[in-house]
Amino acid sequence: MKLNTLGPVGSVSRLTLGGGGIGQVWGLTSQEDAVATLRHAVDSGIDLIDAAPGYKICEAMIGRAFEGRLPHGVRVTTKHGLGTVPAAEVYPRLRVSLEASLKAMRLERVDMLLLHSEIRPDDFEYPAGQPPRDERSTSLSLYREAVRPAFARLVAEGLIGHWGITGINHAAATIDALSAGPRPAAVQAIANLLDSPGEMNGTGLAPRPRSVIAAAQANGVGVMGVRAVQAGALTAGLDRADTSPTAEDFRRAAPWRALCAQWGEDPAIVAHRYALGIEGVDTLVLGVKNVAELDQALAAERQGPLDAEQMAAIDALGLR
Repeated sequence: MKLNTLGPVGSVSRLTLGGGGIGQVWGLTSQEDAVATLRHAVDSGIDLIDAAPGYKICEAMIGRAFEGRLPHGVRVTTKHGLGTVPAAEVYPRLRVSLEASLKAMRLERVDMLLLHSEIRPDDFEYPAGQPPRDERSTSLSLYREAVRPAFARLVAEGLIGHWGITGINHAAATIDALSAGPRPAAVQAIANLLDSPGEMNGTGLAPRPRSVIAAAQANGVGVMGVRAVQAGALTAGLDRADTSPTAEDFRRAAPWRALCAQWGEDPAIVAHRYALGIEGVDTLVLGVKNVAELDQALAAERQGPLDAEQMAAIDALGLR
């Protein structure tokens, strides 16, 4: 497993095991699959596990797999979807969520706690039909005035090593958060050949993930690339509802699957290799849910990024 530098976090494996799949957020899987996938990931050289309380049973499975004793060098992150709340409530909410995560994982600290709600301009209004904005997003002013100090307090208390943010939507506000100190240690950003967050968007705005990644690079912030296969849209088959944004992406990616067929390549492996070749992505967070899917991603990492000619051929399809 190749290593890379994730900002101030330091050296990490090129792949990170994400918690959504093993947490049963999507697809059919079992607790036995989750435990086996966690252990196989570590045995294969993955040294970063990306958890969240919103990933259903993910944190409990980490506790079950390692029984509170992480293998040497293995690190864990978790998250909290804060939203926009009164400033006085920020630290208590982060602390309560973190303590619950630590209990589930049977750990005394995590290496990073990430803000799981997107950062938005204070005056932004979401399109009709979206969840209430204060539930799904954190205002930029609250982030500056209360979230960053709360994270710093948790670092000082020894409960977290670093803190980070989610940079999926609202590129301009995310770039603002990355450009002024104190800066996060890492940002999670979309890293796929469609530049698509699928159903995670809902803002009506272009996601502009490569601008977010470039801003992170320029400011010494690590980048955790997410959704390399865009929730299955960039695989050979899809297990989502036919009317979902991911299903729309799956249909849009038909020319790309045809190109993979010409090459005689598995689309999932090509998608992971493409994401590994996106400049600025330090570690790629996998959304796998079992050992078989993990082995696909491991095979992609062993092969390394696509060559320049292949990357150009994909980009020439005009899917971004």
